[in-house]
Amino acid sequence: MVGESELKDGAEPLYSVESYRPEEGIGLLLGMVRSQLMAALDDELADLGLTGAQLPVLFWIGQTPDATAATLCRAIGMDTGSMTRMLDRLEEKGFIRRVRSQSDRRVVHLELTAAGKALRPMITPRVVKVLNRLLTGFTRGDLDTLKDLLRRMLANA
Repeated sequence: MVGESELKDGAEPLYSVESYRPEEGIGLLLGMVRSQLMAALDDELADLGLTGAQLPVLFWIGQTPDATAATLCRAIGMDTGSMTRMLDRLEEKGFIRRVRSQSDRRVVHLELTAAGKALRPMITPRVVKVLNRLLTGFTRGDLDTLKDLLRRMLANA
């Protein structure tokens, strides 16, 4: 965490204890945007039996050969308990399966089932629709800048 004494290039801190207002804090704003995004995705995906929170898990499993719960936790930033419950729900719905490794019986890989793979072409247009709605009034440059700024925040973290 970068404190006031750790700012780069002698830059002035962007927040100060004296003037900080929680409603203007980037954490609250990011949290509110995420909450609205997840609610919109939940609405858009409900008829498929999916939630917005399940999307990154499904996408990661579909794109990552030999995915495990541990690799998903690291990639998505989810704790192991939440990940286990998420995987249980996706398995109950028939979208993923757990497959024990043949070379190391302690390792359990995750795979999309045929039903999970069939969701992909139905999910992407819905995600695009939600993102475009939330980005109404943004230009391509605005979007590129927003993504750049968020990546810089991640790098600073």
